[in-house]
Parts: sequence; structure tokens; C-alpha cells
Amino acid sequence: MNTNPVNLAVRFLLEIIMLVILGSWGWQMGADSWLRYVLALGFPLSAATLWGVFRIPNDPKEAPVAIPGQARLLLEWILFGLAVWGLRVMEHPQWSIILAAVVAIHYIVSYDRTWDMLRNKPYNGFAERK
Repeated sequence: MNTNPVNLAVRFLLEIIMLVILGSWGWQMGADSWLRYVLALGFPLSAATLWGVFRIPNDPKEAPVAIPGQARLLLEWILFGLAVWGLRVMEHPQWSIILAAVVAIHYIVSYDRTWDMLRNKPYNGFAERK
């Protein structure tokens, strides 16, 4: 199910939403100083760097820094959790609940990838598409 185009689109949108939320949160945390620019750029850039560098093998290509599946899953959950928390801090509790629910449903629908990551096995779903 993980390689379904609709599921891949939802995953991509969730990643973009997470980055936008982290940037917005950084902007609000910086108050009215130059720090808001640093945080608004730094939060999403840091998250995107972590997301892109630390991967499991074959997800969907070779990982710059290969990590165990459980560590990758934890990293993803932490980053999405920060986005959910950011919405709460920015006083959008209903949106934080909705985001948390959509992320949870996404991981349930992507059970094949999630299960492989928990068992620390390289995901082979993308290789099967070739």
C-alpha cells in the first residue's frame, strides 16, 4: 500500500505541511526581532536536512546516512510530533488534532513500510515497482 500514488501524494503533502508549520512556529517564536528570520528558516531547513540525510536503505533510493528502521521511524514521528506541538503552541489545537490523526492514519495505511521499519528490514516496495 505504501507505493500507492495517492498514499505517496499524501505523504508528500504531510511533509510539506510539517515544514510550513515548523517555519510558522519559528516565525512566531522570534517575536519582533531578527531571530524570527533565523528560526523561520532554521526550523524547516533542519527538519528537511534530517529527513533527507538519515534514511533506511532503499527508501526510495540509497541513503546518504543509513540508520536502522526504528531510528528512522522515531525521527519521522518526532518531526511530525513537533509540527503537531507547534500548532498547539500557536493556539490551533483543533488543527493539531487533525494533523496528528492524519499522520497516524497515514502510518496505519502504510503498514507495509511501517512494519518493515519496525523489524529493521530495508523496504523493498520501491524496488518492486521497477
